Amino acid sequence: MNNYGYQQYKQQSVNTMTSGELLLLLFDESAKRLTKAEMSLKNSDLATFEASMDRVSEIIRYLDTTLDKTYSISREISRMYEYFQFQVARIKAGRNVELIHELRSMLMDLRNTFKEADRLSQVDLVKN
Repeated sequence: MNNYGYQQYKQQSVNTMTSGELLLLLFDESAKRLTKAEMSLKNSDLATFEASMDRVSEIIRYLDTTLDKTYSISREISRMYEYFQFQVARIKAGRNVELIHELRSMLMDLRNTFKEADRLSQVDLVKN
């Protein structure tokens, strides 16, 4: 298989995504990494567990830094991201699968909220 062609396709896909689609992609990646961390923990693969949790932390940090802070809701979302970072630290320290489930659930709830907001904004664009 031609890896170069696949990489080009992947890059083009990312470049043509809307900001809403990119946001959802980041949430999906964090959920995937949490699943990987959980499986690694169950298999006693601590190096992969740590790498997966570090990646989740990087994604959350990126989401927080890219927030448009001019909106009042952004401060509330930023506080949620801070809480998610706290949870990541707790998961890494305690290696607790239940905390992974809780964090994944919270991230997916926020993801679905953003998905609905994106859908509604697209409907508004079509109406106008």
